[in-house]
Amino acid sequence: MDVLMLDTNAVSALVKGRADSLAARLDGQVGCISVVTEAELRFGLVRRPVNADLRRIVEDFLRTVDILSWNSACAERYAALRHELETRGTPLAPMDLLIATHALAEHCMLVTADRAFAQVPGLRVLDWTTLGDN
Repeated sequence: MDVLMLDTNAVSALVKGRADSLAARLDGQVGCISVVTEAELRFGLVRRPVNADLRRIVEDFLRTVDILSWNSACAERYAALRHELETRGTPLAPMDLLIATHALAEHCMLVTADRAFAQVPGLRVLDWTTLGDN
């Protein structure tokens, strides 16, 4: 069974209750997020005033999900992937590149609706918007 690493847009949809099919798909499956996704979520909470309920939901999610740390293996993978994508003329946004690299280094399938990840060689992607009623 694949370990699913949730991208920021997947987590956002889940915590806002806009991804019932994804929630059902995750039921009983091993899932995680990158610490980079945690950073993006926390930035979102700081950047925009949000209601207390959403803040509590995000914080509860972060307390219960497995958050994987970025490490030297990720850094090594990052260097090679960034060089390859830039050489091909298909660079990713900086945070997306960090998340893609992390998923590759951890041998995870990335759960995202962001089609930019399709250009990453070897990255297994699950587009959560294709799962059903999202």
